[in-house]
Amino acid sequence: MHSSRTAIVATVAAVDICLSAMGARAAVAANLVPHRAVYDIELKEASERSGIEGLRGRLVFEFNGSECTGYTTNFRFVNRIDTGDEVRVTDQQSVLFEDLKTGRFDFESKSFTDDSLDKDVSGHASDLKEGVKIELTEPARRTVELASSQFPTEHMLDIIERARKGRTIFETRIFDGSEDGDRSYLTTIVVGNSQPPVTGDPEAQAVGDLAKSAYWPVSIAYFEEKGSGDQLPIYTQSFKLYENGITRDLTLDYGDFVLSGKLAKLEILGDGTCRQ
Repeated sequence: MHSSRTAIVATVAAVDICLSAMGARAAVAANLVPHRAVYDIELKEASERSGIEGLRGRLVFEFNGSECTGYTTNFRFVNRIDTGDEVRVTDQQSVLFEDLKTGRFDFESKSFTDDSLDKDVSGHASDLKEGVKIELTEPARRTVELASSQFPTEHMLDIIERARKGRTIFETRIFDGSEDGDRSYLTTIVVGNSQPPVTGDPEAQAVGDLAKSAYWPVSIAYFEEKGSGDQLPIYTQSFKLYENGITRDLTLDYGDFVLSGKLAKLEILGDGTCRQ
């Protein structure tokens, strides 16, 4: 299980938040909408073991590009954590690029605590027939080979495609460049039935026209690649997912503490279509 400090700055993989033939993958990809979403983060609950008495933060997630040019994700996740004895500010900044056509994934992530750099990880991964090859450039140059895994955008596309087909429970493996950038995670995904919009939804104003659209409730549990017996997930996240890839009403469960994220602002940046 992650320590509290490490878990706070863990990559929120599904908010950046997917195995099909290339033609089908491209057709689905065209429906992902470039956007910038701002989420207000709060502490929902925490055990005494977590050492956290209070937490407030903000997550800014920007997704851009198209199937033709590749997809870029920028996000920044800043939290002010009160332990009772002191207050710390954690800041994670990540830039991801994924090319569905070539199977290339570039990642760069920096984590700070009180403006002091904790971790700097960068590199790129290639989706090969025999698995995933990772070439790390920071903090040191090295090569890692892993079993076949999906990258974040592909992972999201897979979830949407399966949700459309009514697949409610399935498992995947994902590599998102988080932590030390040298491991993949097994995921168990549960997709609920499509839900109609409801009146009085507190996020309706922020979500704009999407407030009139149906969504799927999604839950993703992440597990270590290596393990035996009945494992507990490293963390679990749940959210409401629209068919265009936009998410809201986040719950991030790290075991010892749980965070909630409400959509505060949404800006549509384009339609995601190819223009060549």
